[in-house]
Amino acid sequence: MRAAPGEQEQPLEAPKYIVGIDLGTTHCVVAYTEVAQDPEEPRPIRIFPIPQVISPGEVKARPLLPSFLLLPGPHDVPAGSLALPWNPDLDYAVGEFARNRGAEIPNRLVASVKSWLCHNGVDRSRDILPWDSPPGAVRISPVAATSRYLEHIGNAWNHLIGGSDPAARLEGQEIFLTVPASFDAVARELTVTAAREAGFEHLTLLEEPQAAFYAWLESRVDDWRRGISVGDSILVCDIGGGTTDFSLIQVTDEDGELGLRRVAVGDHILLGGDNMDLALAYAVQAKLARQRIKLDDWQFRGLWHGCRQAKERLLAEPDREVEPVVVLGRGSALIGGTIRTELTRSDVTIVLLEGFLPVCGASDFPVRQAKVGMREMGLPYASDPAVTRHLARFLGRQVEAVGDPSGGVAYPSAVLFNGGVMKSAQLRDRITTVLNQWRPDHALRELHGVDPDLAVARGAAYYGLARRGRGIRIRAGASRSYYIGIATSMPAVPGIPAPLKALCVVPFGMEEGSEVQVREREFALVVGESAVFPLLASTVRQADQAGEVVDDWSGDIEEVNRMETNLPASEQLAGGHGVPVWLQSRYTEVGTLELYCVARDGDERWKLEFDPRQGESPS
Repeated sequence: MRAAPGEQEQPLEAPKYIVGIDLGTTHCVVAYTEVAQDPEEPRPIRIFPIPQVISPGEVKARPLLPSFLLLPGPHDVPAGSLALPWNPDLDYAVGEFARNRGAEIPNRLVASVKSWLCHNGVDRSRDILPWDSPPGAVRISPVAATSRYLEHIGNAWNHLIGGSDPAARLEGQEIFLTVPASFDAVARELTVTAAREAGFEHLTLLEEPQAAFYAWLESRVDDWRRGISVGDSILVCDIGGGTTDFSLIQVTDEDGELGLRRVAVGDHILLGGDNMDLALAYAVQAKLARQRIKLDDWQFRGLWHGCRQAKERLLAEPDREVEPVVVLGRGSALIGGTIRTELTRSDVTIVLLEGFLPVCGASDFPVRQAKVGMREMGLPYASDPAVTRHLARFLGRQVEAVGDPSGGVAYPSAVLFNGGVMKSAQLRDRITTVLNQWRPDHALRELHGVDPDLAVARGAAYYGLARRGRGIRIRAGASRSYYIGIATSMPAVPGIPAPLKALCVVPFGMEEGSEVQVREREFALVVGESAVFPLLASTVRQADQAGEVVDDWSGDIEEVNRMETNLPASEQLAGGHGVPVWLQSRYTEVGTLELYCVARDGDERWKLEFDPRQGESPS
């Protein structure tokens, strides 16, 4: 955890707009609504079209800003062709042209930034992207790339809306920025850091599955109560470009009124459209191999990006059966060496349905594969691509066992799909069919939401209205329980490290803006010399309370991050002494986590700042 992101230091003064930003793996979307003086006065939620370069020298506004950043070499694009109205001297591109041109020169393209932002195996503040860029090429960090997307959005907004009215500039509005529900505390803080580097000081984080459900509420206006009832459990199945996110929302009775509570969140699963695009690329490569056409690594990356574009068109246009795919040749005969092939609807159906959504049993959990001792550095994609098996594990962990209604939460009675992958009716039907097979006594129904491309941004804007009393809120809080690793006090044994216990410092569902103090027992804090502080988390152990110590936590609790640091010692303390402390934790209004060690006498306190700079980076 870094010190900078936390609660808002100064209150936001009279914003004119509530703005929801979907910072997606595949694209970014901005939705907004005016702040009405009269709370009863309706204010529609609109989508903000974002100006972007769509071809060299041509700028147009689009509802979607593709989440791609092109860092071209000196001969990759015509000089001056990346100019935007607010900056005529840009030497990089964000958006549609970046995505399209990047498919031809993939080693100059930054993509899947959100997946890199939550990858704790690399230094996320170092310039490492594009991961496979050539020596001497321009690189950028995942945090900085995220900031560039938001900076583009801010400049576009201020050019079209805030230019003539300083009070309408985006940095002065009430901003709700969405993140995957499975993002841990470090990834959330890095997102806030990127937003603040882009100039956004006043923002709140919102989980994407919640935002999708808010969009469904907004689309039903006052009729939503007819679609759900007390006792319902709604599964939000969000499969986007980089992640698969599962959440369960329970419908409750609160003093005679319907209430909503987010009761479960899945693990972070790096599995989504990127994996599907890669699988389709392998399928097309096999076709080419049968024609005796062989691709090198550079061309295969271009094929991967080309298959992504073709898949998106096929899913967006149900009547389209074939989409061409072009892969550039190498060397001086660039045009003559161009490879032309195609992706068919049949390819998409077979690869995605059978490869990623196979029919399986309720107890068929993801297959654990033996890891190769050495592999290329890169994103830690899920080893099992079967989304249905990951869903089986999520429900198996969270839902009560048959005949034991005292444990867990209710089995889903409804499902809300979200994410670009879920545009396909075939894919939605497959998941619904599998869910119904697992529990045939439950008649699962689908809640039909708004356009999956726009839902998260619209829902984020609606959430802003709900916070002002103009809509129903989902009670949520912390998406997982957090723990600090505590070394056991025991005699040293040669070759065996002291066992590590997990001390709960943030219970699941801890509300934003609240804090807890763990004062029942004291701990010895090492100051004045180097020490390691592990941060642990669990999406499964929802009953643990602050201050509870878990002795055997393997399988249920995982390490999220750790910091090796030297906490300063006062003049009265020599290095290495254990200072008696108690712990204080705060889950901020923004949606980030703060942890402090407080000396017994209260005169000193140390903030535990978990470092996002872990792992190895390419040289």
